[in-house]
Amino acid sequence: MRRTDPEGHGPVRFAPPAPEPGLPVLPELASALAAAAGRGPTEVPGGSAALREAASGYWERRGLTADAAHTVAAPGAAPLLLALTAALAGDVLLPRPCPAWWAPAARLVGRRTYSVPTPAECGGVPDPYALLETVRRVRDEGGRPRVVLLSVADDPTATVPPPEVLHETVEAALGEGLHIVSDETWRDTVHDPHDTVLISPAEMAPGRVTVIADLAGGFLPGDWPAAVGRFAATAEGTELRARTLDALTGLGAVVAAPVAAAAVHALAEPDGVTARRAATVALYARVADAAYRLVRSAGAFARPPQAGRHLYVDLEPLRSGLARYGVGDAMELEDHLTRRLGLPVPGGHRFGDDLGALRARLTLAPLLGATATEQLASLAASEPLELPHVRRALSMFGSALDELRDTARRMEPPR
Repeated sequence: MRRTDPEGHGPVRFAPPAPEPGLPVLPELASALAAAAGRGPTEVPGGSAALREAASGYWERRGLTADAAHTVAAPGAAPLLLALTAALAGDVLLPRPCPAWWAPAARLVGRRTYSVPTPAECGGVPDPYALLETVRRVRDEGGRPRVVLLSVADDPTATVPPPEVLHETVEAALGEGLHIVSDETWRDTVHDPHDTVLISPAEMAPGRVTVIADLAGGFLPGDWPAAVGRFAATAEGTELRARTLDALTGLGAVVAAPVAAAAVHALAEPDGVTARRAATVALYARVADAAYRLVRSAGAFARPPQAGRHLYVDLEPLRSGLARYGVGDAMELEDHLTRRLGLPVPGGHRFGDDLGALRARLTLAPLLGATATEQLASLAASEPLELPHVRRALSMFGSALDELRDTARRMEPPR
Protein backbone atom coordinates (compact mmCIF):
# COMPACT_ATOMS: atom_id res chain seq x y z
CA MET A 1 0.00 0.00 0.00
CA ARG A 2 1.36 3.42 -0.95
CA ARG A 3 2.29 5.55 2.07
CA THR A 4 0.30 8.73 2.68
CA ASP A 5 1.58 9.50 6.18
CA PRO A 6 5.19 8.33 6.10
CA GLU A 7 7.14 8.30 9.33
CA GLY A 8 9.30 11.36 9.76
CA HIS A 9 7.39 13.45 7.21
CA GLY A 10 4.08 14.11 8.93
CA PRO A 11 0.66 14.02 7.29
CA VAL A 12 0.10 15.28 3.76
CA ARG A 13 -2.92 17.51 4.22
CA PHE A 14 -2.61 20.27 1.67
CA ALA A 15 -2.75 20.17 -2.08
CA PRO A 16 -0.12 21.90 -4.20
CA PRO A 17 -1.07 25.19 -5.81
CA ALA A 18 -2.47 25.04 -9.31
CA PRO A 19 -0.20 26.45 -12.02
CA GLU A 20 -0.75 30.21 -12.04
CA PRO A 21 -0.92 32.29 -15.22
CA GLY A 22 2.05 34.38 -14.09
CA LEU A 23 0.52 37.43 -15.77
CA PRO A 24 -1.63 40.37 -14.66
CA VAL A 25 -5.39 40.04 -15.02
CA LEU A 26 -6.68 41.05 -18.44
CA PRO A 27 -8.23 44.54 -17.95
CA GLU A 28 -11.48 43.74 -19.71
CA LEU A 29 -12.04 40.77 -17.38
CA ALA A 30 -11.34 42.96 -14.37
CA SER A 31 -13.85 45.47 -15.73
CA ALA A 32 -16.50 42.78 -16.20
CA LEU A 33 -16.00 41.59 -12.64
CA ALA A 34 -16.01 45.10 -11.18
CA ALA A 35 -19.17 46.06 -13.07
CA ALA A 36 -21.01 43.15 -11.44
CA ALA A 37 -19.63 43.72 -7.93
CA GLY A 38 -22.65 45.78 -6.87
CA ARG A 39 -25.25 43.68 -8.65
CA GLY A 40 -28.18 42.60 -6.49
CA PRO A 41 -29.26 39.17 -7.82
CA THR A 42 -27.03 36.27 -6.80
CA GLU A 43 -26.13 33.24 -8.87
CA VAL A 44 -28.07 30.02 -8.38
CA PRO A 45 -26.67 26.51 -7.81
CA GLY A 46 -25.60 25.09 -11.15
CA GLY A 47 -25.18 28.54 -12.68
CA SER A 48 -27.48 31.14 -14.17
CA ALA A 49 -28.93 30.75 -17.64
CA ALA A 50 -26.44 33.29 -18.98
CA LEU A 51 -23.46 31.38 -17.61
CA ARG A 52 -24.72 28.03 -18.84
CA GLU A 53 -25.48 29.47 -22.28
CA ALA A 54 -21.95 30.86 -22.44
CA ALA A 55 -20.55 27.44 -21.54
CA SER A 56 -22.71 25.82 -24.21
CA GLY A 57 -21.39 28.21 -26.84
CA TYR A 58 -17.83 27.49 -25.76
CA TRP A 59 -18.27 23.75 -26.28
CA GLU A 60 -20.21 24.18 -29.51
CA ARG A 61 -17.24 26.07 -30.98
CA ARG A 62 -15.08 23.05 -30.12
CA GLY A 63 -17.31 20.57 -31.87
CA LEU A 64 -19.16 19.30 -28.79
CA THR A 65 -22.92 19.68 -29.07
CA ALA A 66 -24.22 21.25 -25.90
CA ASP A 67 -27.20 23.19 -24.61
CA ALA A 68 -27.79 25.04 -21.38
CA ALA A 69 -30.08 22.31 -20.07
CA HIS A 70 -27.15 19.88 -20.02
CA THR A 71 -24.53 22.11 -18.40
CA VAL A 72 -23.78 23.21 -14.86
CA ALA A 73 -21.42 25.70 -13.26
CA ALA A 74 -19.65 25.53 -9.90
CA PRO A 75 -17.15 27.61 -7.91
CA GLY A 76 -14.14 25.65 -9.14
CA ALA A 77 -13.46 22.20 -10.55
CA ALA A 78 -12.92 20.57 -7.15
CA PRO A 79 -16.48 21.18 -5.84
CA LEU A 80 -17.85 20.26 -9.26
CA LEU A 81 -16.00 16.94 -9.25
CA LEU A 82 -17.02 16.38 -5.64
CA ALA A 83 -20.69 16.79 -6.57
CA LEU A 84 -20.32 14.69 -9.71
CA THR A 85 -18.58 11.87 -7.85
CA ALA A 86 -21.31 11.93 -5.21
CA ALA A 87 -23.85 11.49 -8.01
CA LEU A 88 -21.98 8.52 -9.50
CA ALA A 89 -22.08 5.41 -7.34
CA GLY A 90 -19.04 3.16 -7.34
CA ASP A 91 -15.25 3.06 -7.20
CA VAL A 92 -13.12 5.54 -9.13
CA LEU A 93 -10.13 4.72 -11.34
CA LEU A 94 -7.41 7.34 -11.80
CA PRO A 95 -4.33 7.58 -14.00
CA ARG A 96 -1.05 7.72 -12.11
CA PRO A 97 0.01 10.52 -11.82
CA CYS A 98 -3.11 12.69 -11.93
CA PRO A 99 -4.23 16.15 -10.76
CA ALA A 100 -3.81 16.45 -7.01
CA TRP A 101 -7.45 17.31 -6.32
CA TRP A 102 -9.03 14.30 -8.05
CA ALA A 103 -8.53 11.63 -5.39
CA PRO A 104 -9.55 13.84 -2.41
CA ALA A 105 -12.84 14.71 -4.11
CA ALA A 106 -13.68 11.02 -4.51
CA ARG A 107 -12.60 10.07 -1.00
CA LEU A 108 -14.59 12.88 0.62
CA VAL A 109 -17.79 11.21 -0.58
CA GLY A 110 -16.65 7.75 0.46
CA ARG A 111 -15.55 6.44 -2.91
CA ARG A 112 -12.56 4.13 -3.12
CA THR A 113 -9.91 5.14 -5.63
CA TYR A 114 -7.50 2.97 -7.60
CA SER A 115 -4.47 4.25 -9.49
CA VAL A 116 -3.67 2.90 -12.94
CA PRO A 117 -0.28 3.46 -14.65
CA THR A 118 -0.22 5.73 -17.69
CA PRO A 119 1.28 4.78 -21.06
CA ALA A 120 4.96 5.45 -21.66
CA GLU A 121 4.30 8.17 -24.23
CA CYS A 122 1.94 10.37 -22.23
CA GLY A 123 0.11 11.08 -19.01
CA GLY A 124 -3.53 11.93 -18.46
CA VAL A 125 -5.07 8.58 -19.36
CA PRO A 126 -4.74 5.09 -17.88
CA ASP A 127 -2.90 2.56 -20.00
CA PRO A 128 -5.76 0.56 -21.58
CA TYR A 129 -4.33 -2.85 -20.70
CA ALA A 130 -3.50 -1.80 -17.17
CA LEU A 131 -7.03 -0.40 -16.90
CA LEU A 132 -8.58 -3.73 -17.85
CA GLU A 133 -6.35 -5.58 -15.38
CA THR A 134 -7.19 -3.13 -12.59
CA VAL A 135 -10.92 -3.47 -13.23
CA ARG A 136 -10.61 -7.25 -13.09
CA ARG A 137 -8.62 -7.15 -9.87
CA VAL A 138 -11.00 -4.68 -8.18
CA ARG A 139 -13.99 -6.83 -9.07
CA ASP A 140 -12.25 -9.97 -7.83
CA GLU A 141 -11.70 -8.19 -4.51
CA GLY A 142 -15.38 -7.31 -4.25
CA GLY A 143 -15.13 -3.74 -5.49
CA ARG A 144 -17.43 -1.99 -7.91
CA PRO A 145 -15.49 0.07 -10.47
CA ARG A 146 -17.82 2.65 -11.95
CA VAL A 147 -15.92 5.77 -13.01
CA VAL A 148 -12.65 6.51 -14.78
CA LEU A 149 -11.18 10.00 -14.71
CA LEU A 150 -8.88 11.16 -17.47
CA SER A 151 -7.48 14.36 -18.95
CA VAL A 152 -6.89 15.27 -22.57
CA ALA A 153 -4.36 17.98 -21.63
CA ASP A 154 -2.79 16.80 -18.46
CA ASP A 155 -1.79 18.34 -15.19
CA PRO A 156 0.74 17.32 -13.94
CA THR A 157 2.58 15.82 -16.93
CA ALA A 158 1.80 18.64 -19.41
CA THR A 159 1.16 16.06 -22.15
CA VAL A 160 -1.68 15.40 -24.60
CA PRO A 161 -2.61 11.75 -25.20
CA PRO A 162 -2.27 10.74 -28.86
CA PRO A 163 -5.68 10.03 -30.42
CA GLU A 164 -4.94 6.33 -30.86
CA VAL A 165 -3.98 5.93 -27.20
CA LEU A 166 -7.03 7.85 -26.04
CA HIS A 167 -9.26 5.76 -28.31
CA GLU A 168 -7.92 2.50 -26.87
CA THR A 169 -8.45 3.73 -23.31
CA VAL A 170 -11.98 4.92 -24.06
CA GLU A 171 -12.82 1.61 -25.73
CA ALA A 172 -11.47 -0.32 -22.75
CA ALA A 173 -13.45 1.81 -20.30
CA LEU A 174 -16.70 1.57 -22.22
CA GLY A 175 -16.23 -2.17 -22.68
CA GLU A 176 -16.16 -2.54 -18.90
CA GLY A 177 -19.23 -0.35 -18.41
CA LEU A 178 -17.35 2.56 -16.87
CA HIS A 179 -18.54 6.14 -16.97
CA ILE A 180 -15.85 8.51 -18.28
CA VAL A 181 -15.23 11.91 -16.73
CA SER A 182 -12.97 14.01 -18.95
CA ASP A 183 -11.16 16.94 -17.32
CA GLU A 184 -10.55 19.43 -20.13
CA THR A 185 -9.30 22.33 -18.04
CA TRP A 186 -6.12 22.76 -20.07
CA ARG A 187 -7.41 21.96 -23.56
CA ASP A 188 -7.01 25.59 -24.71
CA THR A 189 -3.35 25.75 -23.67
CA VAL A 190 -1.87 23.32 -26.21
CA HIS A 191 1.54 24.69 -27.18
CA ASP A 192 1.51 23.61 -30.82
CA PRO A 193 -2.08 23.09 -31.98
CA HIS A 194 -0.94 22.42 -35.55
CA ASP A 195 1.14 19.36 -34.61
CA THR A 196 -0.74 18.22 -31.49
CA VAL A 197 -4.13 16.63 -32.08
CA LEU A 198 -6.44 17.02 -29.10
CA ILE A 199 -9.66 15.00 -29.10
CA SER A 200 -12.28 14.86 -26.38
CA PRO A 201 -13.63 11.46 -25.33
CA ALA A 202 -17.06 13.09 -25.69
CA GLU A 203 -16.45 13.11 -29.44
CA MET A 204 -15.88 9.34 -29.37
CA ALA A 205 -18.71 8.37 -27.03
CA PRO A 206 -21.15 11.29 -26.67
CA GLY A 207 -23.58 9.41 -24.43
CA ARG A 208 -21.05 7.99 -21.97
CA VAL A 209 -18.83 10.96 -21.12
CA THR A 210 -19.16 13.92 -18.76
CA VAL A 211 -16.80 16.83 -19.41
CA ILE A 212 -15.57 19.24 -16.74
CA ALA A 213 -13.34 22.29 -17.13
CA ASP A 214 -11.93 24.72 -14.61
CA LEU A 215 -11.88 28.19 -16.15
CA ALA A 216 -8.53 28.85 -14.45
CA GLY A 217 -7.01 26.80 -17.27
CA GLY A 218 -7.46 29.29 -20.10
CA PHE A 219 -9.84 32.04 -19.06
CA LEU A 220 -9.83 33.31 -15.47
CA PRO A 221 -7.30 33.82 -12.68
CA GLY A 222 -7.05 30.89 -10.29
CA ASP A 223 -8.44 32.90 -7.39
CA TRP A 224 -11.66 33.65 -9.31
CA PRO A 225 -13.11 30.14 -8.90
CA ALA A 226 -15.42 28.96 -11.65
CA ALA A 227 -15.82 25.70 -13.51
CA VAL A 228 -18.35 24.26 -15.95
CA GLY A 229 -19.60 20.76 -16.67
CA ARG A 230 -21.18 19.26 -19.79
CA PHE A 231 -23.47 16.24 -19.50
CA ALA A 232 -24.61 13.84 -22.19
CA ALA A 233 -27.89 14.72 -23.89
CA THR A 234 -29.43 11.39 -22.89
CA ALA A 235 -31.84 10.22 -20.22
CA GLU A 236 -28.88 9.01 -18.17
CA GLY A 237 -27.04 12.29 -18.66
CA THR A 238 -30.12 14.28 -17.63
CA GLU A 239 -30.50 12.22 -14.46
CA LEU A 240 -26.79 12.51 -13.66
CA ARG A 241 -26.93 16.28 -14.07
CA ALA A 242 -29.94 16.47 -11.75
CA ARG A 243 -28.15 14.46 -9.05
CA THR A 244 -25.03 16.59 -9.47
CA LEU A 245 -27.12 19.74 -9.17
CA ASP A 246 -28.66 18.35 -5.97
CA ALA A 247 -25.18 17.86 -4.53
CA LEU A 248 -24.05 21.35 -5.54
CA THR A 249 -27.16 22.78 -3.91
CA GLY A 250 -26.51 20.84 -0.72
CA LEU A 251 -22.93 22.08 -0.66
CA GLY A 252 -24.00 25.67 -1.26
CA ALA A 253 -21.53 25.62 -4.15
CA VAL A 254 -22.50 28.75 -6.05
CA VAL A 255 -20.30 30.84 -8.34
CA ALA A 256 -19.96 34.37 -6.98
CA ALA A 257 -21.96 36.80 -9.12
CA PRO A 258 -19.00 39.02 -10.10
CA VAL A 259 -16.93 35.95 -11.05
CA ALA A 260 -19.88 34.60 -13.04
CA ALA A 261 -20.06 37.87 -14.98
CA ALA A 262 -16.36 37.65 -15.80
CA ALA A 263 -16.83 34.00 -16.81
CA VAL A 264 -19.71 34.86 -19.15
CA HIS A 265 -17.54 37.51 -20.79
CA ALA A 266 -14.53 35.18 -21.10
CA LEU A 267 -16.49 32.18 -22.41
CA ALA A 268 -17.93 34.35 -25.19
CA GLU A 269 -14.30 34.60 -26.37
CA PRO A 270 -14.17 38.20 -27.54
CA ASP A 271 -11.09 39.28 -29.44
CA GLY A 272 -9.27 40.60 -26.37
CA VAL A 273 -9.68 37.35 -24.44
CA THR A 274 -8.70 35.21 -27.42
CA ALA A 275 -5.64 37.33 -28.19
CA ARG A 276 -4.41 37.25 -24.58
CA ARG A 277 -4.87 33.47 -24.37
CA ALA A 278 -3.01 32.90 -27.65
CA ALA A 279 -0.13 35.13 -26.57
CA THR A 280 0.04 33.44 -23.15
CA VAL A 281 0.12 29.97 -24.68
CA ALA A 282 2.84 30.98 -27.14
CA LEU A 283 4.92 32.48 -24.31
CA TYR A 284 4.60 29.37 -22.16
CA ALA A 285 5.47 27.16 -25.11
CA ARG A 286 8.79 29.00 -25.50
CA VAL A 287 9.60 29.00 -21.80
CA ALA A 288 8.53 25.38 -21.29
CA ASP A 289 10.75 24.22 -24.14
CA ALA A 290 13.72 26.13 -22.71
CA ALA A 291 13.14 24.64 -19.25
CA TYR A 292 12.74 21.16 -20.75
CA ARG A 293 16.09 21.46 -22.53
CA LEU A 294 17.76 22.51 -19.27
CA VAL A 295 16.29 19.47 -17.51
CA ARG A 296 17.53 17.14 -20.22
CA SER A 297 20.98 18.73 -20.36
CA ALA A 298 21.31 18.12 -16.62
CA GLY A 299 20.73 14.42 -17.22
CA ALA A 300 17.19 14.26 -15.82
CA PHE A 301 14.05 13.00 -17.54
CA ALA A 302 10.84 14.74 -18.65
CA ARG A 303 8.29 14.24 -21.35
CA PRO A 304 8.32 17.13 -23.83
CA PRO A 305 5.71 19.63 -22.56
CA GLN A 306 2.71 19.98 -24.86
CA ALA A 307 0.22 22.02 -22.83
CA GLY A 308 -0.23 24.02 -19.66
CA ARG A 309 2.17 26.05 -17.54
CA HIS A 310 4.36 23.46 -15.89
CA LEU A 311 6.85 20.65 -16.39
CA TYR A 312 6.88 17.21 -14.76
CA VAL A 313 10.42 16.04 -14.13
CA ASP A 314 11.98 12.75 -13.07
CA LEU A 315 15.29 13.27 -11.26
CA GLU A 316 16.05 9.57 -10.78
CA PRO A 317 19.33 9.85 -12.74
CA LEU A 318 20.45 12.43 -10.16
CA ARG A 319 19.54 10.31 -7.14
CA SER A 320 23.12 10.04 -5.87
CA GLY A 321 23.52 13.80 -6.03
CA LEU A 322 20.22 14.35 -4.24
CA ALA A 323 21.21 11.85 -1.56
CA ARG A 324 24.06 14.20 -0.66
CA TYR A 325 21.35 16.68 0.41
CA GLY A 326 19.33 14.07 2.32
CA VAL A 327 16.81 13.54 -0.47
CA GLY A 328 15.57 10.00 -0.96
CA ASP A 329 11.91 10.30 -1.87
CA ALA A 330 9.39 12.69 -3.40
CA MET A 331 8.53 14.46 -0.15
CA GLU A 332 12.16 15.22 0.56
CA LEU A 333 12.61 16.26 -3.07
CA GLU A 334 9.72 18.69 -2.69
CA ASP A 335 11.31 20.26 0.38
CA HIS A 336 14.75 20.51 -1.22
CA LEU A 337 13.65 22.00 -4.56
CA THR A 338 11.24 24.42 -2.89
CA ARG A 339 14.10 25.75 -0.75
CA ARG A 340 16.64 25.72 -3.58
CA LEU A 341 14.45 27.37 -6.22
CA GLY A 342 12.49 29.61 -3.87
CA LEU A 343 9.11 28.58 -5.27
CA PRO A 344 6.59 25.79 -4.63
CA VAL A 345 7.74 22.52 -6.25
CA PRO A 346 5.24 19.81 -5.29
CA GLY A 347 6.57 16.28 -5.32
CA GLY A 348 5.05 13.56 -7.44
CA HIS A 349 3.46 11.91 -4.38
CA ARG A 350 0.91 14.73 -4.32
CA PHE A 351 -0.29 13.59 -7.74
CA GLY A 352 -0.65 9.94 -6.75
CA ASP A 353 2.79 9.00 -8.04
CA ASP A 354 5.09 6.62 -6.18
CA LEU A 355 6.53 8.16 -3.03
CA GLY A 356 9.93 6.60 -3.68
CA ALA A 357 10.16 8.09 -7.18
CA LEU A 358 12.10 11.36 -7.46
CA ARG A 359 9.49 13.22 -9.49
CA ALA A 360 8.13 16.72 -9.13
CA ARG A 361 6.05 19.32 -10.95
CA LEU A 362 7.86 22.55 -11.76
CA THR A 363 5.71 25.63 -12.27
CA LEU A 364 6.95 27.92 -15.02
CA ALA A 365 5.17 31.15 -14.04
CA PRO A 366 8.13 32.55 -12.04
CA LEU A 367 10.27 32.40 -15.18
CA LEU A 368 8.12 35.11 -16.80
CA GLY A 369 9.12 37.82 -14.36
CA ALA A 370 8.78 38.94 -10.76
CA THR A 371 6.68 42.05 -11.43
CA ALA A 372 3.71 42.94 -13.60
CA THR A 373 5.99 45.09 -15.74
CA GLU A 374 8.39 42.22 -16.38
CA GLN A 375 5.55 39.78 -17.03
CA LEU A 376 3.89 42.05 -19.59
CA ALA A 377 7.25 42.63 -21.23
CA SER A 378 7.62 38.84 -21.57
CA LEU A 379 4.16 38.62 -23.08
CA ALA A 380 4.84 41.35 -25.64
CA ALA A 381 8.38 40.31 -26.63
CA SER A 382 9.00 38.61 -29.95
CA GLU A 383 11.99 36.87 -28.34
CA PRO A 384 11.05 36.53 -24.64
CA LEU A 385 13.99 34.23 -23.91
CA GLU A 386 16.33 37.12 -24.69
CA LEU A 387 14.88 39.39 -22.01
CA PRO A 388 17.30 39.88 -19.09
CA HIS A 389 14.85 38.79 -16.40
CA VAL A 390 13.86 35.64 -18.30
CA ARG A 391 17.49 34.76 -19.03
CA ARG A 392 18.35 35.30 -15.38
CA ALA A 393 15.48 33.11 -14.16
CA LEU A 394 16.33 30.32 -16.60
CA SER A 395 19.99 30.54 -15.62
CA MET A 396 19.14 30.12 -11.93
CA PHE A 397 16.87 27.20 -12.80
CA GLY A 398 19.54 25.53 -14.90
CA SER A 399 22.22 26.13 -12.28
CA ALA A 400 20.18 24.32 -9.62
CA LEU A 401 19.86 21.28 -11.90
CA ASP A 402 23.49 21.37 -12.99
CA GLU A 403 24.52 21.47 -9.35
CA LEU A 404 22.69 18.18 -8.78
CA ARG A 405 24.21 16.66 -11.92
CA ASP A 406 27.75 17.64 -10.89
CA THR A 407 27.22 16.33 -7.36
CA ALA A 408 25.92 13.05 -8.77
CA ARG A 409 28.98 12.71 -10.98
CA ARG A 410 31.30 13.28 -8.04
CA MET A 411 29.47 10.56 -6.12
CA GLU A 412 29.99 8.01 -8.88
CA PRO A 413 32.67 5.38 -8.12
CA PRO A 414 35.81 5.64 -10.28
CA ARG A 415 35.85 3.40 -13.30
